Amino acid sequence: MNLFKRIVSKLTNQPEEEDKQSLEKLGDSLKNADLDYKFAQLFTHSGGFFNYCADEAEALQTLNQIIKIEGIDSLFCWDKELQNFLNVVRSSYTSELQPSNNAAFITCEYLIAYDGRIMLSHNNILHYHSSRLPDKIIIIANVSQIVNNLNDAMGKIKRNGNIKNLTSISGGQSKLDGSSSSSPKLFLLLLED
Repeated sequence: MNLFKRIVSKLTNQPEEEDKQSLEKLGDSLKNADLDYKFAQLFTHSGGFFNYCADEAEALQTLNQIIKIEGIDSLFCWDKELQNFLNVVRSSYTSELQPSNNAAFITCEYLIAYDGRIMLSHNNILHYHSSRLPDKIIIIANVSQIVNNLNDAMGKIKRNGNIKNLTSISGGQSKLDGSSSSSPKLFLLLLED
């Protein structure tokens, strides 16, 4: 890639063509793989940290390790069920996003196997713009939330209705709905249904 294209891609916060091609090649090589395996490979390839959890006990243990290793001392978590997880691991959280939050603990709408992205909505991040989320995001999801591609996710969203403010994130390429100078550090806890 020539120097001019590299500079433009850095200024516009878009992935370089080589990164896109690498992701596309990996996606093509996994086209016949199971959706969960394909998603995990593409998610980690884009910079995310994938954690498979067989049950809630394992998810709690993994969550506790992430909080300790990353030095997280204040999480944004508005979801009551997720707050129960944080109470068990005795971690401090706020139900409104605060400048002091150095991580977020949220759910998601769908995991998109096609490119390893995670789809979020107002159900996951309330009224906050995704660019306001902390640099570290811990997401908990179920295997049943994995869909093949964006069309499948949008079809399910239309059937469910009343979902707004959609955005997606991935480990290496940040928010679709806003530019950011740095990508979030994403941790996914994937639970069996």
